Amino acid sequence: MAATSANSQSAQLVKSHLAQVFAQYPIEVAHGDGVWLHARDGRKILDFYGGHAVAGLGYGHPRWLAALERQARQMAFQTNALPMVIRERAAARLVKFAGLGLNTVFWINSGAEANENALKLAFKITGRSKAVALEQGWHGRTAAAGAVTWGALEKWYGFPRTPFDVSFAPRDNPAAVERFVDKHTAAVIVEPVQGVGGAYGIGKPMLQALKARCDDVGAVLIFDEVQCGMGRTGAPFAANYYGVTPDIITAAKALGNGFPVSAVLLSKRVADSIKYDDMGTTFGGGPMACAVAEAVIDTIESESLLANVRQVSTYIRSNCVIGPITGTQGAGFLLGLKTSRPAKEIQAALLEKNILTGTSGDAHVLRLLPAYILNEGHVDQLRDALSTIPA
Repeated sequence: MAATSANSQSAQLVKSHLAQVFAQYPIEVAHGDGVWLHARDGRKILDFYGGHAVAGLGYGHPRWLAALERQARQMAFQTNALPMVIRERAAARLVKFAGLGLNTVFWINSGAEANENALKLAFKITGRSKAVALEQGWHGRTAAAGAVTWGALEKWYGFPRTPFDVSFAPRDNPAAVERFVDKHTAAVIVEPVQGVGGAYGIGKPMLQALKARCDDVGAVLIFDEVQCGMGRTGAPFAANYYGVTPDIITAAKALGNGFPVSAVLLSKRVADSIKYDDMGTTFGGGPMACAVAEAVIDTIESESLLANVRQVSTYIRSNCVIGPITGTQGAGFLLGLKTSRPAKEIQAALLEKNILTGTSGDAHVLRLLPAYILNEGHVDQLRDALSTIPA
């Protein structure tokens, strides 16, 4: 009775004081460990959603906790006006991890903020008036990031006008690139593996076409790797996975494993154009955020998590096309399971079996965004649950 009363009070507090803007799953999480969520009603739930691609190391990873505590005790925060070794060291670590020659880092706080700054730099460098994005892409809810997000203007954008002109190109037609990207284009922004768009891999031919065209007309190519970056494809970034290097990469989500941090990685061409006050941030580059990002990279490398992502992703593809699942798409641990009936129905059925997955903008794609520590035994549980769900 006491537990029921506490749950009721908690639900009432949420209803009374939080803005009602999120559709929520019927789970109240008490705590997590590894790839498991523990609900207040006593359920233990296998998490294939990873806090929306954030919990790359899972919950309560000891290296992450140690880095957070150590830096909090030493210096929790300091302004960017005062130099700190941890900022430079974390930036060097991120550049080395990426291995793409994007050797300048700007630390900020969220994926939308990273994309906002990337777009601003592109317009500043080129002096042009237009951006190109891809159909089904998602880049954030701020003014510029929302302007290049597919469907935002019709659904939730809210601002009276966008800050620049935007064209949306097909996501699967390299031949159409030349028609959309021209001498008026300042930036092309693309998720190499779309998240909300259904864990959809854009593919190397399309990315190569975008890269070649941007180089031809002098546009800035931005890879939004907020969701697909930081090891989620089984490579450091999707740029490594596909072998195509853009002018700018934005990273967030798994970069902090739950601590708010994002980064913009810049090519020499872009970095050389920056002047004082072109960008700014209060909390970006905070020492705790940088310590956590450094710890995430150290853990991914020292525990061979990229190899684990590749191996277990292959295992998912080989074993989980069963029951209502008709195929797979995406890369690494940004996987889409294609469903024979609405994905929301499959998601609900799995949750009844204590497995949490995500959906997407595609009504027939179930999205998997698990922690990089997921193993084949966990996949077996997903497979067994799917096998009991009618197609």
